[in-house]
Amino acid sequence: MTKVLLLGLGRWGLNHLRNLRGLPVELFVAETESQRLEPARKSGISESHLTTRYQDFLPLVDAVVMVTPAPTHYPLAREFLEAGKDVFVEKPVTLAASEARHLAELAEKKQRILQIGHIYRFDPAAQWLREAIRAGRFGRVRMLRGNVSGFKRPRNDSGMMFAEAIHLVDLFNDLLGQPPARVQAICRDFLGRGLEDAALLSLEYQTQSGAVWATIEANCFLPGKFREVMVIGNELSAVCDLNATKEKLKTFANWHVPDGNEFKAIEGDRQIIEMKPEEPLKAELHAFIDSVQTRKPPLADGWAGYDSIRVLEAAQESVQTGQAVKTGANPKQ
Repeated sequence: MTKVLLLGLGRWGLNHLRNLRGLPVELFVAETESQRLEPARKSGISESHLTTRYQDFLPLVDAVVMVTPAPTHYPLAREFLEAGKDVFVEKPVTLAASEARHLAELAEKKQRILQIGHIYRFDPAAQWLREAIRAGRFGRVRMLRGNVSGFKRPRNDSGMMFAEAIHLVDLFNDLLGQPPARVQAICRDFLGRGLEDAALLSLEYQTQSGAVWATIEANCFLPGKFREVMVIGNELSAVCDLNATKEKLKTFANWHVPDGNEFKAIEGDRQIIEMKPEEPLKAELHAFIDSVQTRKPPLADGWAGYDSIRVLEAAQESVQTGQAVKTGANPKQ
């Protein structure tokens, strides 16, 4: 049985614990704060598999699942890869593109699995969108639009771009099969913490079928919780609510057709796409364990993580200059 070390039992780490307990693994848990180990005890994990020093278990396990603060991702993931372990790192993989690239290259050198926690790739609705785009059901995709906002406590280890917007940067990269060529961003620090708490990103993709314009909104102020994605094509459009459990994906066969010197807006059929409910976190952790066991490359590998970080670095540069910034080339492309 695959032996897995879960590192970190914060709010999101507890969700990892719950899902890993349902997978066929021998689970070890490490958390620097001893009191945070109590939920693991209550879930049935024995004392012999709990520690406040992850180093105690590192020689015993095959893989590590990291749910730690963003600034720790690079040094810890590097340590684990160097030790020959397969690694799952929650997003963002790092806070610097150079570090993300190093981890991707190190994983290849060591022939280790490196999976990044880009959870939206594993949502059944997002997977439907990906396949529909690639099958040509939307025709030529013109626009992508996303909103990952809602009233909540802002994170202390990263601003809204690295905490929330990164979800849609990665998802849009996945849907279109490539990162954007250019990005422009506007950010605000309304709370005066030195980290942006509101961000607007404009991404320009250059695909084989033409340019695609994508926009992303992320902030911690809007009342409610928004996890919305829209795909606008010249033959079909879709609205996806990643929060919803029912009717989360709807399609619209809408067209603009010329009428003399004007255009008519024709509203066609509307459909609700039904799909089997599945928890994306469980799906991505199951995929990670499968990759560890079969050596199959993960859907969200180290290079996917690198692409998302270099886009956000370009966005940060855009905030400083007020100009659109080229994202540069991925050495793997």
